Amino acid sequence: MKFTVRIRRRAEEDIREARDWYDRIRPDLGRDFGDKLDAVIDSLATHPLIYARIYNDIRCAMTRRFPYVVYFVVEEHRVSILRVLHHARDPREWQRER
Repeated sequence: MKFTVRIRRRAEEDIREARDWYDRIRPDLGRDFGDKLDAVIDSLATHPLIYARIYNDIRCAMTRRFPYVVYFVVEEHRVSILRVLHHARDPREWQRER
């Protein structure tokens, strides 16, 4: 079964900020971050339930190579991405999103 993936506005802002930061370091790095994030999103569309619940019904998936975590919930046949944050960020950042 394929899940519909919805990226909430705050998560879109997180992604844009991270990509911009990596682009300032090196232009191709922002594109690579985007590619790794796309791979996680593709995985969420096909197998979101393989990722552990970490807080109530919020689950998380790590990106490869980059220290970012995708926080999301599964609601019926939809995955809602709440935040995309550096793994060292304060957990209260994503816990408020639900």
